[in-house]
Amino acid sequence: MSLPGAGEILVRIAAATTCGTDVKVFRLGGHPRMLKVPTPFGHELAGTVAASGSGVEEWQIGDRIVVVNSASCGRCSYCLQERENLCSDLQYLNGAFAEYLLVPERFVESSTYAIPDSLPDPLAALAEPLACVFHGIEACGLDSLSKILVVGAGPIGQLFVGTLASAGHRLVVVDSNASRREVAIKMGATQAWDRSQVAGRGDFDLAIDATGTLAGWERAIQTARAGGQVLFHGGCPPGSRLELDTSRVHYDELTLRGAYHHRPPTVRQALDTLTHGLFPAELLLTAHMPLAETEEALRSMMRRDNLKVVLDP
Repeated sequence: MSLPGAGEILVRIAAATTCGTDVKVFRLGGHPRMLKVPTPFGHELAGTVAASGSGVEEWQIGDRIVVVNSASCGRCSYCLQERENLCSDLQYLNGAFAEYLLVPERFVESSTYAIPDSLPDPLAALAEPLACVFHGIEACGLDSLSKILVVGAGPIGQLFVGTLASAGHRLVVVDSNASRREVAIKMGATQAWDRSQVAGRGDFDLAIDATGTLAGWERAIQTARAGGQVLFHGGCPPGSRLELDTSRVHYDELTLRGAYHHRPPTVRQALDTLTHGLFPAELLLTAHMPLAETEEALRSMMRRDNLKVVLDP
C-alpha cells in the first residue's frame, strides 16, 4: 500500500462491482482504450478517503466517495466542447478490486464525487456504468416519449431499461436468457422477447444495442422504423466489420450513432438518480463475494449466473 503523494488520495474500497468490460479484459487480454494486461482490475467503486497528500483540500479522511475511471485534460478541443469522453489525453484508472486504491491528482481534481449519505456503497458503485448510459441517452436527444427496443439485457441493457422506463418511454427488451428478461420487466420494460420474436419488427423509434456484438448491431438496425435512430452502445472487438443495407439507411433516413463512456455531468446525474431510487438498480447486484473469489465472480458473469457481483474487501 503506497502513501499518497502531493495532490493524491488513498481510498479504502468499501464496494466494487464487476462489469462486462472486466469480463472482456479477462477473456481477451485487454481493452482497446482502457488497459492492457497485466494490470489491476476493477473500475466501479465506492469507498472512503483513508489518507491524503499535500495540497488536497476538498476531501477529508472518512469522506465517502466515488472515483470514476477516467479523467480528461480539460484543455483540448474536445474538453472545451464539453465532450470530455473524447479527450485527446483521456487517462484511465483501474484497480478497484483491492482493499485500497491510490488515486492520482488528476482524478482527485476532476473525477471524484461525494456519495450522498442515504446511498449505500454498492449502489453508489453503479454510478460509473449508469453515467455511460446517460451519455448514450443524451446523444439520442429524445424530445418526446418513444417506443424503444433494447437489444441485450445484461447490466448496461438493464440500466437503459430502468432509466428510460422511469422517464415514461415504452421499453421492449430482447435477450435469450429468461431470467434476465424477468429482471427487465421488473426494471420497467413492458415486454421482454426472446431473439426469435424480433424478426420483421421494424417499428421502433429508437433501437439500442447493449451487447457489443455484430449480431446485436444488426438486430438494432433491423428493428428501427423509418426515420428512427439506432444507438450502438456496446463496443465490438477492434477490426469488426458490419455489413449494412445502405438502402435502409438512405431511403428510411435512419440515424446511426455510437456512444462511448461518460462525462462529468452524466456522473452527477447518475448519482442523483441512484440516490432518489427512480428504478430498482439493486436488482443488478445479484451476488456478493470476497476479493479472493474475483475470478469466480467474473466466470459467473460469463456463465450468465450473475448480472453484477459486489466484491467486498
